[in-house]
Amino acid sequence: MKLLLAILVLFLGLILASPAFAERPVDSLPLANLLREAVQNNPALLAAHDQIEVSAARIDQVSALPDPQLSISLLNYPVDSLSSSKTPMTGNDLKLSQKFPFPGKLSTKKELARQQELWAQAKYADLTLQVRQQVRDNWYKLSFQQHAIELTQTHVGLMDDLSRLVETRYQVGKGMQQNVLRAQVARSRLFDRLLRLQKEAEISQARINSLLGRATDMTLVDIPEPNETSYAPTLASLQQQARENRPMFKAFDALIGQNEQKTRLAELDYRPDFNVWAGYRFRNDDLADGGTDFVSGGISINLPFPVAKRKAAVREADAGLRMAKQQRNEFSRQVDLELHSSLTEFQQAQKLGNLYGNGIIPQAEQAYKATLAAYQVDKVDFLALHDSLMTLYQYRVDFARALSDVQRSLARLWAITGLDDIPQTLPSLIEKDIPDA
Repeated sequence: MKLLLAILVLFLGLILASPAFAERPVDSLPLANLLREAVQNNPALLAAHDQIEVSAARIDQVSALPDPQLSISLLNYPVDSLSSSKTPMTGNDLKLSQKFPFPGKLSTKKELARQQELWAQAKYADLTLQVRQQVRDNWYKLSFQQHAIELTQTHVGLMDDLSRLVETRYQVGKGMQQNVLRAQVARSRLFDRLLRLQKEAEISQARINSLLGRATDMTLVDIPEPNETSYAPTLASLQQQARENRPMFKAFDALIGQNEQKTRLAELDYRPDFNVWAGYRFRNDDLADGGTDFVSGGISINLPFPVAKRKAAVREADAGLRMAKQQRNEFSRQVDLELHSSLTEFQQAQKLGNLYGNGIIPQAEQAYKATLAAYQVDKVDFLALHDSLMTLYQYRVDFARALSDVQRSLARLWAITGLDDIPQTLPSLIEKDIPDA
């Protein structure tokens, strides 16, 4: 039994340590649920999904033969009597005809429609990435805003403590009235910042709800604070992944395929279509020749003239093909630019997060503690204490913003590359105690 338990523990350890598990996405459960909800309910995605069905339904339509034609004719009736038994030319015709496009035209139209369906599918997949990225972007922005609100509320409380300390010192003759006023102004400025952050958080929340197809005033809960990540991609690897995974590259391939089929169809338009028909003439039995019925059949073709019209169609299709290839090249260039820009922002935010978390904030906390102690023994004035506290507050907000920017820029990178899962390690954010006044 002990041996079996040891083997089980070892097996679980190997699984949890494997790269496959290490690289799984680490979206929090509430965020993962919102991402699924966005895919299911986002109006733009629903419309794009319907476009796939529209494109798929066109394939059978364009690849089918034209409808057969059935006609009934009353032929050669004398105008004086309208009798069917006076002349052997009189009869009633029943005619059935079927048009057959030149071989290759229907298959080309079918392939063109199939490429249009592939375009719609790739556009839907790419739009899914963009919607999920927008949800993540607003989620991490809201995460920062809520954390900044908590920091601001904490510092409002600290400023209240400082105000009471300044007022006490003023009452015992150790302080100045202008310091009391400065403390009150500083608190009002923090409260103004708090109101602006609350407004921005409400807007971010409304945007998330809109992306999810919800009412914009629904409340979002369980939003964690921004986290650090040690993921370090390279530009070359991101560019390669984008070429392999970004759905829009497949969309442009389908667009090129569409224009190739349009070019082939324009060239096939020089070839005639065929119309095969068969007829049966019913004649009156009272005719002198006994009224024997007639049968007939034939084939007709259209004459592909004027040629100038078809040459213009070929030129148009060739130009469309060249344009589609240039659009793909331009998209590729734009992806490289966006990757470079987003990677630079990601790396810069990572550096700032490390700098604030491991250097600036601990130093600012020590400076605040030292300034507070010096103020209590009249070694520094209130202005220095105020500046020290506000500097600490701003650094802590900037730290939270940097962590949020890391997640937001990483979400953009993965949307650009076409990889929805974001591999990253997320150690818990180390909360540093703010010294009490």
